[in-house]
Amino acid sequence: MNRIRKEMDRHQDMLKKLSSKVNQMAAALNMSSFNNRGSLLGSNIKQDDIMNRTNGLDDHGLFGFQWQIIKEQDEDLEKLEETVTSTKLIALAVNGGTKPTY
Repeated sequence: MNRIRKEMDRHQDMLKKLSSKVNQMAAALNMSSFNNRGSLLGSNIKQDDIMNRTNGLDDHGLFGFQWQIIKEQDEDLEKLEETVTSTKLIALAVNGGTKPTY
């Protein structure tokens, strides 16, 4: 369970960093609609769908399902980070800014 907690903390940290990047971009582009995490990340997996997919799984099955979800979230966060970075570069280019250093 400690391993799961560490993974959850890592995901929370990744979300905070990405949210910060999005908020910086939103401020630069004057777009406050990105402040809503739900609209940014969407809800690809709805609660009812998760309940249906876990129905009848034993502890081992639930653990495997949880790791699958975490892997999918990692992949989605990586794609989101690429999109945020690309959009920021475009916004800076449009506004006459220079390439940011990371």
